[in-house]
Order: sequence, then structure tokens, then C-alpha cells
Amino acid sequence: MILIMGGAGYIGSHTLRHLLDCGYECAVADNLVYGHREAVDPRAAFEKADLLDKDSLRNVFQKFRPEAVVHFAAFAYVGESVRDPRKYYRNNVAGTLNLLDVMREYSVDKIVFSSTCATYGEPQYLPIDEKHPQKPINPYGRSKLMIEEIFRDYETAYGLKHISLRYFNAAGCSADGAIGESHLPETHLIPLVLKAVNGELETVRVFGTDYDTPDGSCIRDFINVVDLAKAHVIAIRRILEKAQKEKVEVFNIGTGRGVSVLELIQGFEKATGVKLNYQIVGRRAGDIEKVWANPDFANSELGWKAVETLEDTLRSAWNWQLKLRERGIQ
Repeated sequence: MILIMGGAGYIGSHTLRHLLDCGYECAVADNLVYGHREAVDPRAAFEKADLLDKDSLRNVFQKFRPEAVVHFAAFAYVGESVRDPRKYYRNNVAGTLNLLDVMREYSVDKIVFSSTCATYGEPQYLPIDEKHPQKPINPYGRSKLMIEEIFRDYETAYGLKHISLRYFNAAGCSADGAIGESHLPETHLIPLVLKAVNGELETVRVFGTDYDTPDGSCIRDFINVVDLAKAHVIAIRRILEKAQKEKVEVFNIGTGRGVSVLELIQGFEKATGVKLNYQIVGRRAGDIEKVWANPDFANSELGWKAVETLEDTLRSAWNWQLKLRERGIQ
């Protein structure tokens, strides 16, 4: 049994689906603050639980007796983390300590962690590999780095077997449109593009076109959520099969290709045939100019590689929007 903490969220629900498709028995625990109960595959058991409520965690472990955990349960709004750092350190860091305490109580010593490229901060060189210095510039990134360090210490002290996946900008939806990306509040670029197309936003704002990039807009590494989910499946299998080569293993999960905001908008128009209304405004405080991954280590060591193209990713997001319309949700 694999326990998916935060399995009702965007990346968690996609990973759950792929684990089930690969034959793993899974259970999901989520507090549903940001997750969606309807996103949980019906093949999996579900229990409402909160990282900050140890008794609810004990109930989950007592009920499902998991062999390993995949940990997605974290708050992940960068801007909010700056405004309310206590919320992020309390939930992400203290909550993870609670999870680790309960794991130890139930003799569970295997975990795959959803980390982030935000632990790197401003790039000192590109593309970013796993040896790049980690100097996060916001509480969200710092909370994730703290958790990585906690895992290292728990490995030394208690023999915790863990893999951290530092991924870049998750995007897209399942190819069949069954599950997708939905955040409240919405801050991610592709869903905002969809909201503009759907008439929920008058325009998409492009924050700055005066950066030192080919078209002046920020550059990011957009990794398809399906590729991302597959990386988690490989990681949990690696731990379960005792195939780790190092006590501490960390992998960048990205495409290795930087895509600008304007390039993404143009790609959306090409993939869907829909003309998008966008507005160029001033730079947004805290935005990094350009960042993309060097995924070579994951490619060679995990045998994982991003296969979905940007057009695939954008088309899948559009398909998800159309499915919502069919169901009368949008």
C-alpha cells in the first residue's frame, strides 16, 4: 500500500492515477483545503487528514498500514508565503515533522518528496543541475529546502529512505481530460490563459518584456504533469526495490528547455486555434528572469525523460477546459 499525502491536489491526483495504472494499491490522505475530492481516482481509498493533526495522521496509518509515502501535502503559493511565512513554516515544515513522527510510530521508512526548483533561488548558471547552490529567495522555497535537510538528518539518525524530486513548472492535464489543473486562487500561467479564453478574465497580463531574454519576457521550464507523475512512479519503485545507489538522492524533473511567457502564449494559439488577448504590464516583484533544468541525472539514473511536447501540454490543458464546459462546470 502506497499512501499519497496531498493526493487530491493537482500533481498528487495525476501521480495517483499512474501508480494505480501500474498496479500499486494506493490510499489518499488530504485535508481538502486546496485539493479536490472529485480528483481522487475511485480505485483508491480516501481519508480526510491534516498534517497538523497527528491523531488524523495516526488514523490514516492505522487504517491503511502503508509501506511507503509519496508526500505532496504542502502550501505552494510563493507570494502568499512572503505575506504569511508562519503559515508555510507551520504547515510545510512542522506538518512534515508530524508526518515523519507518525511514520516512525508505524515503522514506515520510505518516502518520495515533492520538492521544487524554488530551493535554488536565483540561477548562478543555466541550465540548473542538482549541484547548483540552494539559496531560496522566499519562504516557500526555504520551507522545501528545510524539509530536504530534515530528510538528510533522518536518514543519518533513523535510516529514512527517501528521494526528493525537484521539479520545475508543472503544466498540462491528463490526455483524456479526466483530471486537470484547478487552483483557488489561480496564479499559474496556463490556467490563467484558459480563464481569459473562457471569458473569466478580460486579459492575461504579461509581467515585463524588458528582461534579458530573446523576446523580453520571463523564461520557465514547463514540465507536463503526466511526465512528472511518471517520475514519481519510478522514484517509489526505486525505493521499494532497494535500488537506490546513494543514501540521499535528489533529481531535477524538467524538460531542459526554457520557454518564454510570450512563446507559451503563441504556442497556445497554435495548439488550439484560439486567439488570446494579453496585456504587457510592468515587471512583477520577485520574478526570476529565466530558469530551466538540466535533467541529465534523472535521464541517466532513473531512466526517466520528459516526452510530452509543449504543444501536447497546451492541448491537454485546452482539452480539460472543454471537458469542464461539457460538464457544465465552466
